[in-house]
Amino acid sequence: MTAAQDTARELLADWPVVDGHNDLPWALREQVRYDLDQRDVATDQSANLHTDIPRLRAGGVGAQFWSVYVRSDYAGDHAVSATLEQIDVVHQLTTRYAADLRLATTADDMEAARTEGRIASLMGAEGGHSINNSLATLRAFHALGVRYMTLTHNDNNDWADSATDTPRHHGLSAFGEEVVREMNRCGMLVDLSHVSPDTMRDALRVSTAPVIFSHSSARAVCDHPRNIPDDVLAQLPANGGVAMATFVPKFVLPAAVEWTLRADENMRAHGLHHLDTTAQGMAVQRAFEAANPRPTATAATVADHLDHMRQVAGINHIGIGGDFDGTAFTPTDLADVAGYPNLIAELLDRTWSPTDIAKLTWQNAVRVLRDAESTARTEQALRGPSNVTP
Repeated sequence: MTAAQDTARELLADWPVVDGHNDLPWALREQVRYDLDQRDVATDQSANLHTDIPRLRAGGVGAQFWSVYVRSDYAGDHAVSATLEQIDVVHQLTTRYAADLRLATTADDMEAARTEGRIASLMGAEGGHSINNSLATLRAFHALGVRYMTLTHNDNNDWADSATDTPRHHGLSAFGEEVVREMNRCGMLVDLSHVSPDTMRDALRVSTAPVIFSHSSARAVCDHPRNIPDDVLAQLPANGGVAMATFVPKFVLPAAVEWTLRADENMRAHGLHHLDTTAQGMAVQRAFEAANPRPTATAATVADHLDHMRQVAGINHIGIGGDFDGTAFTPTDLADVAGYPNLIAELLDRTWSPTDIAKLTWQNAVRVLRDAESTARTEQALRGPSNVTP
């Protein structure tokens, strides 16, 4: 272990990682239909998952936004009920593993978990299709503990454009703007990962609360539509938001972009969704990788993005969102949730200060949720719930 890794672990003991996005709930759905006896995350699950409690501890994770994602081809009430099942399994996890995980819905809960030595467990809904165009459903998700919603996933919905679909609204529709306002009023963070640049800009114009990017990196470093343009990063100081860099190789390493297009096509040729994380899907991915060695990202690759994001947005407006268990491939030294000290060591070697690291890992994320809570109190004093429809 290097001196920088020793220092990284010491820093993470005081200021652990708040990770903006982990797809463990979906992996549990896909692999074992939420049978937690088959995937007991209190024990080593490295054969099947990127995530378990021992590795979260080894990685210095102090708070995790669990994604309650459902695929964007789920529509209507199916999307709503599937999201409810995802929310339910997070509640199951925090009940079953209460000695290690604490359900958190506020910034104060996050700080209390840190004091207790537990991992604060928050939830983020990934994709506005999950609310089925219903602001009442949005409020119900908030009441169940969901604290951010990603406005789209990989496809447009009825009121917002995705980064990876053909523009339909050229940003947010009028109803989409109302969704943002209602999220502000509830205290639910507006997550701009996955959305088009026009949707990002519209949301920043409308939102009275800080926004987040739960798992997106810098487009100037890797020109992928899932990443954040510099003009948007530059707006975060005025908004107060936080951009949380992801580790997904196809989003952070330019050489991996073309390779991933071929890997995704191979999945479809086998009749599988390109995000399939079942045993069958992973076997197809691994066979393709064996025949077509992939370009490999490292902690240094992610650090390049963080260096750039700090330069453009400032140290107060960046964080980490690994996307573990939501991707087939990971950087070599960020293979799973135990790897965060390697990234922190890389940043220390680049002369990031302990103060910088504390903001990156913990303080910025806690502050942005606290600010959203403050905005919600102000908004609720001004107006009641919206019942607007598309």
